[in-house]
Amino acid sequence: MASGGDAGGPGPGLGRGWGGGGGAARAAHKRYEGLMTVRTKAIKGKGAWYWAHLEPILVQSSDTGLPKAVKLRCSLCDAVFSASNPSRTASEHLKRGSCPNFTSPPFLLRPGPPPPAPRRAHLLPAPSLLPLLSPHPTAAAAAAAAAAGMSSPPPSSQMLLSPHHHHQHQHQHHQQQQTAIVLSGGKEDLGALQMLEDSVKKLKSPKTPPAPALPKAQADSALALLADWFYESAGGAASSISSVDHPKFRAFLRSLGLPPLSRRDLAGPKLDERFAAARADADARIRDALFFQVASDGWNPPPFSASAAAALALPLPAAPLVSLTVNLPNGTSVFHRAIPVQPLAPSKFAEEVLWDAVLDVSGPGNAQRCAGIVADRFKSKALRSLEGQHHWMVNLSCLLRAFHCLLRDLFRELPLFRTAAANSAKLAAYFNTKSPVRAALRKHQLQELDHSFLLSVAADAAAAADDPAAAGAGSSSFFCSVFAMLEDVLASARALQLAIHDESYKLACLEDPVARETAEMIRDMGFWNDLEAAHELMKLVRDAIRDAEAERPLVGQCLPLWEQLRAKVKDWCAKFGADEAHAGKVLDRRFKKTYHPAWSAAFILDPLYLVKDASGKYLPQFKSLTPEQEKDVDKLITRMVSREEAHIALMELMKWRTEGLDPLYAQAVQVKQLDPATGKMKIANPQSSRLVWETCLSEFKSLGKVAVRLIFLHATSCGVRWNLSPLRSLAAHGRSRASVDRAHKLVFVAAHSKLERRDFSNDEDKDLELFTNGDDDVLSETSPFAEASSL
Repeated sequence: MASGGDAGGPGPGLGRGWGGGGGAARAAHKRYEGLMTVRTKAIKGKGAWYWAHLEPILVQSSDTGLPKAVKLRCSLCDAVFSASNPSRTASEHLKRGSCPNFTSPPFLLRPGPPPPAPRRAHLLPAPSLLPLLSPHPTAAAAAAAAAAGMSSPPPSSQMLLSPHHHHQHQHQHHQQQQTAIVLSGGKEDLGALQMLEDSVKKLKSPKTPPAPALPKAQADSALALLADWFYESAGGAASSISSVDHPKFRAFLRSLGLPPLSRRDLAGPKLDERFAAARADADARIRDALFFQVASDGWNPPPFSASAAAALALPLPAAPLVSLTVNLPNGTSVFHRAIPVQPLAPSKFAEEVLWDAVLDVSGPGNAQRCAGIVADRFKSKALRSLEGQHHWMVNLSCLLRAFHCLLRDLFRELPLFRTAAANSAKLAAYFNTKSPVRAALRKHQLQELDHSFLLSVAADAAAAADDPAAAGAGSSSFFCSVFAMLEDVLASARALQLAIHDESYKLACLEDPVARETAEMIRDMGFWNDLEAAHELMKLVRDAIRDAEAERPLVGQCLPLWEQLRAKVKDWCAKFGADEAHAGKVLDRRFKKTYHPAWSAAFILDPLYLVKDASGKYLPQFKSLTPEQEKDVDKLITRMVSREEAHIALMELMKWRTEGLDPLYAQAVQVKQLDPATGKMKIANPQSSRLVWETCLSEFKSLGKVAVRLIFLHATSCGVRWNLSPLRSLAAHGRSRASVDRAHKLVFVAAHSKLERRDFSNDEDKDLELFTNGDDDVLSETSPFAEASSL
């Protein structure tokens, strides 16, 4: 066995008696064998060029004599390198001239007389065999470069065409001499030479023959699944129907033995067939339900402004698209249709659209099947008007919309919020626009965060500080930009504090009063306290919005959710010394604007919220309601039943208040289990609340009718989140009736599939999340930029 510290081969007896260090030794030996296999193949012409010069070696431990590492030794100069990245070693040591003995130039093909051969020049292969010996840049390309008067081909050609196969042992180094190949026909031979090399390439790498064709039934089944993927992805970037004509996609199908897909067939008969099946399934599910709720989303402008969309390179649809979805008592939802509407459509128009949807879904003479509507706009007009005309309906304003409005209210009402945003905008704008201070910040960001970035700037933040009602100050895109700005400034807090002590910043302070003002702001702890407070308050409300969007709460959860939010705001006030009374008034004002009596009634009637009293009974939480809310419960119940049943319903309500639900059933309804997707505890069987009323509480004839129609109502209107491609087709003006009809069918099929899978996201959001929060190790493993970024 080799002596300690020696480098060499594995040596005899390497596979036995490895003792305690056996794991590391086996790993090193396995790595060595793998590299030797790669090198052997490469020398035979089936691998990278640099293996002719790099030789794997095993480094043995001086203590145990066992292999401890694998290195690469340059056969030209005996230098030893790490074996972790052979490609990078070749680039740095060989290509960039670090190796003193790797100086062989390429063979130059050029017409004209050859120079006299040097005394020790190596023999060259015949010109006709040169392409066979070099799988790299062609001789014709080099010849063309020479004929055009270039002094030398590109560096890659110089490297790849050099005759490295003539080097023998690592101690034998030969200087390669430049050689020219004569083309007897001059420039006219270049085209013929290129054709010759192309023929050789085709013979060396023949096109892979297509796989045997699949049986027709199997091929039809595979193509049907593929067509479903196209439809259900609804025009996403990777699944556009037009992409079936892509040559690589056609080659992919051919390699699987599948016939090509026809774009006309996909957008024609197959789409019609898929739409008919989805439509029939949706209609059947609606018919099976005794009642339903219509959800309407999209009346408000898009969540990003036109300027924000332009900045993010997001195309806006020609007009807003309102989606109409049907929520069923069993917890599922069915897509009805999507309607392009003009921005800021009038309330009367919305009322007509919503009522037409009710009649269309319920069928002639069955409008009472509609238990209500939830929409993201028109609470005070269209929704209230329809509820007034039809006493059995409960029409709700979207809870998500209420939380968005609360964020706007807090920004307008709390000076701390506006001041922090305005100061952050000034600070970020100054550091982004002034080159010397930007360089100082960048330097300290690299030290503290290992990366540098420009600070986000909310464009309207400074103007909104003076005028909270300024244009754009209440939009979702505005608050997104403010939140991103606050996060950037907080993340760079240490770097900013170091930057103002940098010499370049001190020089800027001598000439620029804004630099001095900005430095004072950064030194002021009050600025950082306000910034942290504003950021935490925004995060608090934003988390409430995200949770509501993900969990899609029912109407009975509205009161508990508001109470949780109120408690969190109270804790925030205590933490940052904010005026609790003022913040509480802002919350109460928004609560009153959003509140519906159905919130209180559903909270009382839903067995999920029963509490155990001292006697062991599970009773509704009337004590949690205000006197006005208790009256709301009575009024709503009597409104939803006939006049003859009103007094019976109130008597049953009193019985429910005093007796509640059987403890075993109450506990069964409230059983929770861990949701693996979110890591949170959730109700195991959400339908049990309604099923209890329809089975063991069937004695409550009148009250039960009200309870089952209230409990299942959704508090949010958000439906499927669309990719933008089909929306542009649906909303664009000037399209033919046939193309609009196809777009409607495509949107319906995609939405129906998403609702069936309970997938409320869109592919663009998923892609953004992947590239924003993806696994760095996985992404960099295959990234062509990984090596360059580490040099």
